[in-house]
Amino acid sequence: MWLRNCWYVIAWGHEIPAADDSRLFTRTVLGEPVLVYRTAAGDLVALEDRCCHRHAPLSVGRREGDCVRCGYHGMKFEPSGRCIEIPGLDTVPPKARVRSYPVVQKNNWVFVWMGDPARSDTALLPDNFSCESPDWKHRPGYLHYDTPYLLICDNLLDFSHLSYVHEKSLGGSTRIAQARPVIEPVPGATHDWPQMGIRVTRHIEDVPPPPFYQRFRQFDTHLDRWFIYDFLLPGTLLMHSGGRPTGSAPDAPGPSVRLHSCQTLTPETETTTHYFFQQSHPAGEGDDTVTESIYNSLIGAFNEDRDMITAQHRNIALDPQRAMLPLAMDAALLQFRRLLQSRFEAEHRAPVLA
Repeated sequence: MWLRNCWYVIAWGHEIPAADDSRLFTRTVLGEPVLVYRTAAGDLVALEDRCCHRHAPLSVGRREGDCVRCGYHGMKFEPSGRCIEIPGLDTVPPKARVRSYPVVQKNNWVFVWMGDPARSDTALLPDNFSCESPDWKHRPGYLHYDTPYLLICDNLLDFSHLSYVHEKSLGGSTRIAQARPVIEPVPGATHDWPQMGIRVTRHIEDVPPPPFYQRFRQFDTHLDRWFIYDFLLPGTLLMHSGGRPTGSAPDAPGPSVRLHSCQTLTPETETTTHYFFQQSHPAGEGDDTVTESIYNSLIGAFNEDRDMITAQHRNIALDPQRAMLPLAMDAALLQFRRLLQSRFEAEHRAPVLA
């Protein structure tokens, strides 16, 4: 169940070679191989990475100026996807072209629009501000999952798993699982989907500092922790989180942790997923060693997630029709799946003829 008329992250900006770099970048999104490169002017181009002739990947060809030449039979394509030269032929058939995709970079995330190009709108991009802000520091991350993307969405929508999957990393207390989150629509959400989603707020008071925090900031008291995040269609998490000494005011002096995280999921195929993530700390609250420590902690914790979800997926594949048992902690993920289903049905609803 994939939405197509929406933005998906295909890469971090630094993954796409510079305009003067002859390398070609390719990644599969929604089962479609997509080639991305920069023109001499620095503009992004996204083309179907499949020559229209014999379906060879254009990415194993070469750049020629702002064009790409197929490495199999030499057909040359301009940034619009139109073929402008075929060796040995005097004219180029009008059908000789490959699909082009709307593509844009925002705050170091490169997004592609996989649906109707006429409906693409940059106003619908998520606000991943901390991915490229002088006020925040992070190290960008990427993981590949051999699981469907919705299982990872489920994981991100239910933080009760932090108490157990991440007991020795991000969690550190069973109180996280015991706390009941507040779940509500994203404030201000309108019919201008895909900025639709849900907001999840979870406060946990008077708990030991998690091992994750202790790696870059020492605490000798219990903390009040918070997780407040928007989870937007088709699969982007934008989260403020942190902790301060129990009972202290939000602006009280002393040690505390403030973090902002941007995470997004892009289906590669029906059973594989791209996971782009970062967790930022304020630029004035820690040096590069803190940035590196946070990144290493995330890699460790997200590998814990991946191991669990991969094992879950193997079990599901053995008996795909077996129903799961819904419980109270599933409220957010069930709401999100209903929202996704409604948008999917609206996108695929056939026009009604008079």
